[in-house]
Amino acid sequence: MKKALLFLFFLAIGFAFTPNAKAQCSMCTINAEQGTKNGNNQTKGINDGVVYLLSIPYLLIVGVGLIWYKNYRKKATSPTLNTEN
Repeated sequence: MKKALLFLFFLAIGFAFTPNAKAQCSMCTINAEQGTKNGNNQTKGINDGVVYLLSIPYLLIVGVGLIWYKNYRKKATSPTLNTEN
């Protein structure tokens, strides 16, 4: 319980003092700003590309986690051999 509270405390402190960061390079920022002014759809494409690139690592982590969980469950629920007979 203490470890969980300590973890949550440091997590809250970490989120409270996060620095402002620019997520795009200068070329992407210029394209996004000009796209909204001119009314074209480049900004939607940039946003979709960012979401696509962001989702791939999370999907891989979830896939590895599911495989690990299934193998762990299989080992935990398999009957043990009783050699006392």
